[in-house]
Amino acid sequence: MASAKDTPAPLSPSELGTKDWDNLYAHELQNHSLTPTDTGTVWFSETDAPEKMTSLATAHTPQPKHTATLLDLGCGNNTLLGTLRTQGWTGRALGVDYSEDSVELARRVGASSSGAAVEVAVWDVLHGPLDAVLPDGGGGWDVVFDKGTFDAVSLASCAPCDAYVARVGRLVRAPGGIFVITSCNWTEDELIRWFARDDSALFEVAGTACYRSFSFGGHKGQAVSTVCFRRR
Repeated sequence: MASAKDTPAPLSPSELGTKDWDNLYAHELQNHSLTPTDTGTVWFSETDAPEKMTSLATAHTPQPKHTATLLDLGCGNNTLLGTLRTQGWTGRALGVDYSEDSVELARRVGASSSGAAVEVAVWDVLHGPLDAVLPDGGGGWDVVFDKGTFDAVSLASCAPCDAYVARVGRLVRAPGGIFVITSCNWTEDELIRWFARDDSALFEVAGTACYRSFSFGGHKGQAVSTVCFRRR
């Protein structure tokens, strides 16, 4: 586990780290029932983060697309894995979310899609049994995605960030599997300090994505960060 001086300072707790997500997905599920073409929110789409994440996966996954296994943590409406299907990723794909309404929305959206099926399941990344989602043999997934889930975990009142890092380490195939994460709460440097802070960490940096930068108060940065980590 990382020491306090190694890891970034905790974030202030927010409703975005609570079951408030259930209310959001209940609303989106109702909207989809009334208007099937309304598939819900695609998080970070305004920054092209989903496209950058899939590009990093393509560049850094050693397995071919037709065999690589895919896991999306906090899948929401599961559009990320659905997009990968259209790009020729035909291996097993599973999206998990702790929100039952989110998973039901993902099922309904996926039912109208063509191509290889994408599995969805209700599962809590911090407390769910690992054997419920690990592939046969328990060796981990080739590619694991996180598009905002670590952000939500970081905003919980107890902020179990170290526990999340350890759980992700169990889910990604070792060695060589990759973890692609997008965050709007942590900078690129902070994500690296969480997941690949030194040579003893479970991960090493495989690649990063570039976004439009801005300057404020003499500092330069970007609103979103995406990092691809490789499991040691």
